[in-house]
Order: sequence, then C-alpha cells, then structure tokens
Amino acid sequence: MEYNLTNGVWELTMACNMRCKHCGSSCDEDRQEGELTTEEALALCDELKELGMKVITLSGGEPTLRSDLSTIINRLVNNGIMVNIITNGWFIDEKLAQQLKLAGVTGVAVSIDGLKSTHDQIRLDGSFEKATTALKLIKDHDILPAVITTVNSVNIDELEGLHSIFSDIGIDSWQLQLALPMGNFKHNTEFFLKPHHVNQLIDFAHSKMSEDMGIFLADNVGYYNSKILELHQKSIPDIGQWGGCGAGKSIIGILNNGDITGCTSIRDRQFIAGNIRERSLKDIWYSEESFAWNRKMKKSQLKGLCAKCQFSDCLGGCIDSRLCMNGDIHSHNEYCSYYIEMKRIEDKVALINDPAKLLNNAYSLANKKQFQSAEIVLSKLVSITPDSIKPKEILGYVHYELGNYELCEETNRQILISDPENAYASKGLGLALIKQGQIEDGLGHMHRAKNMKNANAEIFYDLYVTHLLLQQNSEAMKIKEDARKCSDYSDWEEQFNTAMSNEVVDIAQ
Repeated sequence: MEYNLTNGVWELTMACNMRCKHCGSSCDEDRQEGELTTEEALALCDELKELGMKVITLSGGEPTLRSDLSTIINRLVNNGIMVNIITNGWFIDEKLAQQLKLAGVTGVAVSIDGLKSTHDQIRLDGSFEKATTALKLIKDHDILPAVITTVNSVNIDELEGLHSIFSDIGIDSWQLQLALPMGNFKHNTEFFLKPHHVNQLIDFAHSKMSEDMGIFLADNVGYYNSKILELHQKSIPDIGQWGGCGAGKSIIGILNNGDITGCTSIRDRQFIAGNIRERSLKDIWYSEESFAWNRKMKKSQLKGLCAKCQFSDCLGGCIDSRLCMNGDIHSHNEYCSYYIEMKRIEDKVALINDPAKLLNNAYSLANKKQFQSAEIVLSKLVSITPDSIKPKEILGYVHYELGNYELCEETNRQILISDPENAYASKGLGLALIKQGQIEDGLGHMHRAKNMKNANAEIFYDLYVTHLLLQQNSEAMKIKEDARKCSDYSDWEEQFNTAMSNEVVDIAQ
C-alpha cells in the first residue's frame, strides 16, 4: 500500500524559555545540540515539497527562538505548503507578528493552559498575559489566531472561563488535547486526568457547537459516541468520524535533530524511522520498514475491548495514549469514550449470574443491533454455561457482525466439536473464513451446512448472497431453487427475489 504524506509536525528546536509542568519533550536547554542548521532545514523544506506535503505545523520547544524561523516559513510557503505555528506567545511582539505575516504563515496557535493563576503556575509567571497579548497581535496582523489547551485535572473546570476570554478576543479555533504522562508530566501526577474526564471534555465541546469559535478535539480525545461524532461531522464533514491514527500513514513527525517518526509525541528510539542526515526523507517515507508499528498494525494484535471493538478502523485510538498510559501500543485505550461506556456495561453484567436473564438480554441487544453490548453479555453467559450451544451460536453471529472474523471462526469451531451437525455453526464458520480470504474452504462449510438436517432457508439465503457477491450467479440460482424445499422458504422468499438488486448486494458487502 502506498502512503501519501499530507500533514506533519516539525519540532524546530528544543530550546525554550519555559519549563512547563506538562511538557512532553522535557525542554530544559537553551539550545539542543545537533539541531538542524538553516541549510539543512531549507533542504528538508524542498524534500517535503517533493513528497507532496500540504500542511505543516512548526513547534518546539519554542519555535520563535530560532532566528531563521521566517526564512524556513518562507521556503515552505514558496513550496506550496501551508504553515502553522505553535508558540507559548512570550516573544510575540509587533515586530515578530509582522515578520510572520510577511513570511506567509497561515495560523498561529498559542498554548494557554488555564486561567491566569493556573496557566502561570504550569508555565511561567506572567505568561498568561503574554499569551493573550500575542493572540491579539496575531489577529491584528490578519493571521488566523488559535489556541491549544492541554487539559489536566485542574484546568478542566476552567474551560468555560477560557471560552469567554477567547470569544472576546475573537479566536477562530481552539484545540483541546489530553495531557499524557510523558516528559515532565510524568513527574506531576497531581494533574493527571481520570478516564471519566474524557466525557466531560466531549460534553463541553459539544455544548459550544453552535458558536462561531470552532472547538476541535485532538486525536487523543475520543472516539465513538453520538456527541463526538457530531463534532467530527462539523469539523471534518467529508470524513465524519475519526478513522485511526495517521502517524506514518499520512502524517509525519520531524524532530529537531532530523530524526523522523510518525508523530512527534512518539519519539522513543524504537519508533524512529531514520534521520535525514543519513537518508533522504523520500527513502525513509517509502521504506517497507518505516512506521511498521502503525502501518502494519492489525486489530487482532490489540488487547482487551479494543481487540473486539466494532469500530475496527480505529485500531485502539491514539497510539501515544496507549504507550504513555500502559507502556504498550497494543493495549486497550481506557481514555476512549466508547471504551468507558462498554466498561460500565461490563461491570454491570459482571453482577448478573442468572443464565436466563443473560440470554434474554443477549437476544434483546442483538435484535436492536447493539452488538458490542451483546458480546459482553454473551461472553459472560458462555463463561458460566460452557456446555450450552445456543449462547455460542448467538456469540458467533455477534462476532461476525462486529467484524471479529477470527473470533467468529473460533466460536463456531468450538460448537462443531461438540455438535458436528450444527448447520448454523457450519454456515457461520464458512462466512468467517470467506471474510478472511479463505473462499474455497468457506464455501465448502456453507454447502455442508445446507445439507444438514437442521438447515433452514436462512442458511440457503446467506449462501445465495455469498455466491452473488462472488459473481457466481448460476450457482446462486441453484441455491435458490434448493431453498424452495425448506419449510420456512416463504419467510425468506422476498429477500431471495430482491437480492439480485445492486442495493442489497452493496449492503451485503
């Protein structure tokens, strides 16, 4: 698969005048030894153009401490790349704001992490006033003004007050992101957020949807509940929902010394794909080995609920969140809103030990297409009634609907061990194998299912549609004729008669 580079973050320098309590880079030097020279930076600007980069964000440390900042911005802009900057705002004055405007910068985001006392406590005395003044200067020079707030357990209750201040200034956009235990923040545990704060953050952003200022949730806030889907639909209408971490797929991270990673937050040596002083950026980007930790990640590698989640494209959400919170990029994501809700249901189900009640709940949830909840109920039911076939039959179906084809295969094989003539399990096994690319073997199991004693018209219908999707129309018509012998054929006749339409085939795909 070819990956097209579109966006990136370039950490120009580790030099910084502040020692922020949540700084993920732990900036603690006036200048980082080995950072790219002006000549090297300009050459990299040209390499980014060659790769088709569309938008880049220049960060630090504090990027305005580089004396060649305007020169770098100008080269990027002349190469057709939109440039944004993230700054603490301390050095933004009339002269620098004018320089940034002339260089061609599109937007400047100032980091503000709470009301005055909180922000100054986290960053530096006097920094709140400097930051708000910087925002006004940026706006006065017709540069898009934005704010980035790294949310922690203290400032999350100050968001309403910040919103009022930013509205008065006329901020265009405000990004909210979770503070993660990396860098300096690992040593300031009193600021850590709890998982339930995620929903508080989402609720706040959702409550401001109708206002002019756009509030954007960063990639480590998510991922699937109705409110966040509405927020994504507003901010990225062509996509509508987050489709997984883009690190190393469409996004690149450039460290100050020329190291290349998929994301500047994921900077451990094991995740560095190369250095532009040793290899060209093009060679690094297109190498088969580069960014394999994300490019080759599969749902089956994930753990916990994430391994079974119906939103398979998500692949566990922000990789850096999992790495920081659990030390493992394949772990579950306990800061996912969807995970939090499913965990609540799982804890509730753990208290139910009545098999009949569990089975009734499973039927109800499956009929309502609430498959993730149904899977939780059924897993509990199977654990307390391991010899019962019916719960496993439903569980196999639920796994299939969730896209968990390996689990569907495993469940149906377990059924067939104890009940070799179970037509429903044989059909389910066949469908799971086909979804995994084992077409011939899968069809074999489905055909065996239709010849078993308890075969019904539903089995014939699924086999019929499968042949249609495989463009085996003559085989499909034979299956339809055989289905007429089933006693419940009339219940399925309408579906058979309409399955040749494009609409039904598209849905089946």
